[in-house]
Amino acid sequence: MGLLHSPDRGRHHPTPGDRTAQEDPAAREGPPNDPTPDAPLTGAQPVGVEPVGVDAVDPAPSDERPEHTRRRRRPGPFTLLALPGLTVVLGFAGVMAATGRLPSPWSEDSDAHPATAGSSATDRVDASYVPWLREAARTCSLLKPSVLAAQIDRSSGWNTDPATLSGTVGIAGFTESQWRTWGKDADGNGKSSPRDPVDAIMALARQDCALAEDVTRLRTRGTVSGDLLDLTLAAYTVGTDSVTRAGRVPATARTYLTEVKDLSARYRTFDREENANPGTGKASGVLAPPVTTLVISSPFGSRKHPLTGVTKLHTGVDFAAPRNAPVSAARQGQVVFAGMTKAYGNRVVIDHGTIGGRRLETTYSHMSSLLVTAGQSVETGTAVGFVGSTGLSTGPHLHFEVLVDGAYTDPMPWLAVAR
Repeated sequence: MGLLHSPDRGRHHPTPGDRTAQEDPAAREGPPNDPTPDAPLTGAQPVGVEPVGVDAVDPAPSDERPEHTRRRRRPGPFTLLALPGLTVVLGFAGVMAATGRLPSPWSEDSDAHPATAGSSATDRVDASYVPWLREAARTCSLLKPSVLAAQIDRSSGWNTDPATLSGTVGIAGFTESQWRTWGKDADGNGKSSPRDPVDAIMALARQDCALAEDVTRLRTRGTVSGDLLDLTLAAYTVGTDSVTRAGRVPATARTYLTEVKDLSARYRTFDREENANPGTGKASGVLAPPVTTLVISSPFGSRKHPLTGVTKLHTGVDFAAPRNAPVSAARQGQVVFAGMTKAYGNRVVIDHGTIGGRRLETTYSHMSSLLVTAGQSVETGTAVGFVGSTGLSTGPHLHFEVLVDGAYTDPMPWLAVAR
């Protein structure tokens, strides 16, 4: 299977470091007992016909016709001329397809399914694009090279100039208006173009990361819920407004999510080595305990929700505590949200800025009442509210979350006090 390339295939892209046969009418036969003779009867008796085993008698007029004897027909012109030629043509086509010189309708390069099962990612993607996929994935912590590659595969099958009726251009399928927003000259060749694969890869990452920020804000306020990557991909394919109205991944986006996730598995070799768990090493002890005693009633990780019965990621840690016990800020920062939400009840979100180049946020939910407002600066230990059971809750507790670059992570390794 060949890689789909632009007309200028072979041009070196600088890396981030450099910049059925028809029936013969003549062969058609009538029914087996076709009464039609070869020549019309004129009423005269057949010549030379004599009864066997009886005396000859004078022939008498009879209405009976002699039994028709079929004559074996000769091959028609189709059999003599067309069929041998067709056989030669089909044989030649088979040889060409077998040698890869003629595309098969079931080949891996079929437009109906650009990346068929079993295809090699490295065969489909120009090797010079891989460093750029990795560079683009660094735009925000949510992205991975395999996800970007899967989006491109889903959009164009890595065809650098796909013909579409929607007006999209290039491997990432940007429209003119979208390109005006996200497009830049990423490879420094003096031109910004959606037809330039490097420019398109970097632009796709910028678009995805901007959508991730929008979705993060919605999720922080309790407007939407779900996995951040799922919500971001949903916003990419159906729009942020649709995600907001649904409050989760809309049904209209699920097919796209499934296809991208399936495709991303083929490009995992492009993923750079994951960073160390943000909850290990230097992260340990960064945050102070938000409540006096850390008694875990439900840990971070997948679980069945006690009220909804849905199994999904529990995005934080639940600390059991008496009603109206004080809740304090785990680190200095600025309150970016403080208010009532449907699922989280009374909720506070604090932005702590960046640590080691990564944005750190903490959240405090289900409180009975709040003591801070959005825009307020707080110090470590500042009281932000009181333990409660507002929102979707079964009893008094604090739901505490840690987000790194908008992604939920296990809060416990970040806390100064061990479990």
